Amino acid sequence: MLKPQEQLKIILKGVHQCVNEEELLAKLERSYRENKPLIIKLGLDPSAPDIHLGHTVVLRKIKQMQDLGHIANIIIGDFTGKIGDPTGRSKVRAALTDEQVRENAATYCQQIFKVLDKEKTVVRFNSEWLSKLVFEDVVRLAAVSTVARMLERDDFQNSYKNGVPIGIHEFLYPLMQAYDSIELKADIELGGTDQTFNILMGRTLQKAWG
Repeated sequence: MLKPQEQLKIILKGVHQCVNEEELLAKLERSYRENKPLIIKLGLDPSAPDIHLGHTVVLRKIKQMQDLGHIANIIIGDFTGKIGDPTGRSKVRAALTDEQVRENAATYCQQIFKVLDKEKTVVRFNSEWLSKLVFEDVVRLAAVSTVARMLERDDFQNSYKNGVPIGIHEFLYPLMQAYDSIELKADIELGGTDQTFNILMGRTLQKAWG
């Protein structure tokens, strides 16, 4: 395993934003010291039959991290996929059927291994834990954030200003994605710039839930 500073240099190459470098370096140092790989998280909602070009950029970065000795945890959002990520949407997104989600998820699993090292990849479906939550858990999740915080998201803010309906379930989406990080005990989460809000919500939830 390369030294932490060398790993950091490789990881940050081509990355638009890292929140934050000091914390990432500390995690790499701990991993190096304990000889324990970091858990790298990427969530993919199977909202279309194929992964898109943006996904492959992130997958290649994860492959670099696998080559450094870390473990990729790919979350197929079969539960969240039925709700739909509201990111970048100007109207409420139509829910997918169970059959659509299953078909798309099967394709995703085939395609990600054209990039990732199968031996260093764990694929999980977030219905494993999200479908088991009770309403008390949902209330506890919701208590971590506020409506004002949710409206900081550009898409929610624009919808609110333009009088476009925002479903309560759409407010819950970032919290459900964040809960995936708790379940995995993720050290690092990767995603496109459009996912920054959701990813930071994961960090907020991890800190709130210890």
